[in-house]
Amino acid sequence: MSDITRVAVDAMGGDNAPAEMVCGAALAVRDRKDIRVILVGDEAAIEAELKKYPDTPRDQIEIRHTSEVIETAEHPVNAIKKKKDSSMVVGLKMVHENEADAFVSCGNSGALLVGGQLIAGRIPGVKRAPFAPLIPTEKGVTLVLDCGANVDARADHLVQFARMGSIYMEYMCGRKNPTVGIVNIGAEEEKGNALVKETFPLLKECNDINFVGSVEARDIPKGDVDVVVCEAFVGNVILKLYEGLAGTLIGVIKKGLMSTLLSKIGAALALPALKKTLKEFDATEYGGAPLLGLGGLVVKAHGNATHKEIRNAIIQCVTFSEQNIVKKIETSISAAE
Repeated sequence: MSDITRVAVDAMGGDNAPAEMVCGAALAVRDRKDIRVILVGDEAAIEAELKKYPDTPRDQIEIRHTSEVIETAEHPVNAIKKKKDSSMVVGLKMVHENEADAFVSCGNSGALLVGGQLIAGRIPGVKRAPFAPLIPTEKGVTLVLDCGANVDARADHLVQFARMGSIYMEYMCGRKNPTVGIVNIGAEEEKGNALVKETFPLLKECNDINFVGSVEARDIPKGDVDVVVCEAFVGNVILKLYEGLAGTLIGVIKKGLMSTLLSKIGAALALPALKKTLKEFDATEYGGAPLLGLGGLVVKAHGNATHKEIRNAIIQCVTFSEQNIVKKIETSISAAE
């Protein structure tokens, strides 16, 4: 395997394109010599942004010009089929054709899901590819999957999610024998909807998964389990509530600290510790959400991602590539068939 990880970045996808994507790429190559970034999109627009960062090592950045952009509101299947020269389609083809080791995009989630499966392709035996973001918890991070790709998942899909999530947490985050829990409305095995009741015994039977039972939503922030499994509807609700509540609490805390002169003095004294704590609970610190189960690495960052999240998503791809996560998932799925 090459010592250089090649990461294609959709420079035209997302609310802040191409400025934040180019900035994130510039930061990534400044920090790491083992990364080569290919910015995919309108060459003139990308070049204009790159000029803002004259100290960026340009030998680590390449531009792949494209003439089309898949917009946020476009129909996913139609967009992927019709816009062959879009930054998203070209970036995905680069992964499929081994011109890039990974592809990062803030663009249309549905199109990325469709394109990832049609162009990059699923690993043999993988039935569904889930979005799998890391979320901050009291004990570090927890992987939640699925968070947006499969709203009508079956029990056998969730079992595969558990297997893929376990591999990701072990080799990306260093959690040996990671614990797995299924989202439920109570700890008792007999609780839950039809999908949970069907999936629970299947997970118990898996000797290659450290399944510990049900996990209630209120226990996820405590970090009680390393991998949280659910269908995409539930996962996306958890993720969005998590992000919204975190932002609201930070705003309320800041308002309270600035409310009186005494609280401002206290805030000044507590600021270093507070900044460290808030950084640990900032989801953007952990990069984007990989679409697990594909033949190559495809990472979805937030639509409104800033340069910090883009930089972290790019660097995240290095570990994924070095640990050969795709091959490990392929081996696991094949052994379970």
